[in-house]
Amino acid sequence: MRRTRIQCLMRILSLVPIAAAAHAQAVDQPVKVPAPVEAHRDVTPAPLQAPDQAQPPAPAVAPAQAASPAPPPEQKPAVTDAKDKKGGKKDAKKEKKPKVLAKQLFGKMTSAASLAPRALGWYSKGCLAGGVHLADNGPNWQAMRLSRNRAWGHPKLIKLVKRLASDAQKKDGWPGLLVGDIAQPRGGPMTSGHASHQVGLDADIWLTPMPDRTLTAKEREDIQATSMLDTTSLKVDPSIWTPKHLALIKRAATYPEVERIFVHPAIKKALCEGTGKDRAWLGKVRPLWGHNYHFHIRIGCSNGGCTPQPAVHGDDGCGKELTEWLKNIEKSLKPGKPEKEPKFGASDLRQVTLEQLPAECKTVLNGKGTELTDAERTGLPAAADAKSTAEAQPTAEAKPTADAQPAAASAKQ
Repeated sequence: MRRTRIQCLMRILSLVPIAAAAHAQAVDQPVKVPAPVEAHRDVTPAPLQAPDQAQPPAPAVAPAQAASPAPPPEQKPAVTDAKDKKGGKKDAKKEKKPKVLAKQLFGKMTSAASLAPRALGWYSKGCLAGGVHLADNGPNWQAMRLSRNRAWGHPKLIKLVKRLASDAQKKDGWPGLLVGDIAQPRGGPMTSGHASHQVGLDADIWLTPMPDRTLTAKEREDIQATSMLDTTSLKVDPSIWTPKHLALIKRAATYPEVERIFVHPAIKKALCEGTGKDRAWLGKVRPLWGHNYHFHIRIGCSNGGCTPQPAVHGDDGCGKELTEWLKNIEKSLKPGKPEKEPKFGASDLRQVTLEQLPAECKTVLNGKGTELTDAERTGLPAAADAKSTAEAQPTAEAKPTADAQPAAASAKQ
């Protein structure tokens, strides 16, 4: 037994040198390791493409050169705010409200505001507080186009119109005034026609003499005003124009309250040619497109609520300025080109909202109205008024007539 153990031990010890030599031989041999392969990346930026162009597929990359794909970015679930979602649906259903224009609001007013009389703003951008109505009939005037309800004005203007009617009849032999548009009950932009006449300081006076009888309401709607021009539109018609027309306009221009009178350039020329040495008043008479059948009176702003206009220059206005006006009209009358008035933006001046007018115009618009009695409205006794009403009623809406002042012509007034 002991001998057997000694023999096994000697055999094991004889194998140790052989194993050590084999290990040394294995260590000395070089290990063949494959060379590292560098991954190539194309650093040239791709050309920009329009959003609607499809992106071409990227070329295939050899397995040995493909870089490890980057993990996709983490996508967070969209968080929808319940309140925003609800509001979005509400906005989608909400329709845009149409813009309410000031002319629609002021055009509905049938009576003046019960406020102290004031002209507010500018002649073509304002309103009228405490307006006074010119009666349909007076001893020497008659109001026209009653259905428009535009016989309202500042008390000073209404007083001046009555004075002119009386003076012209007594001192100049004029039969009486036919009064056109003044202003709406509370002023403001008009639904049609004028760009000015908004503050109760403008009035149109027809150049047609008043007849010797009281016109019916229907006649006041249908009668056409008479143009003073001849067929050339460059001169007045001598068979229509008379010295009394000149005297009427001169009478109005001599009042100190009057700052402007607008007439057609051909009428201005007739005034210049027919006036003697007393020419100071001619400077107030300004040539303007239209105004061939009426003249436009404008008084100054004296109550502090409106913007005054610059004073006219010192000369009579019968020189170079008038010549240029007549040349422009002549050019517009060439064959195939009807008389065309320049655009002064009258349409834009009537497209304003209430917020674009003076702040006080909101008070004027919302103020309590002053209703007129029949006698105050017509200027006739009750019995006569009832008879006139029975004869004819004005139409609900005014028809376009010759005295509907062109928008472009009134824009600069």
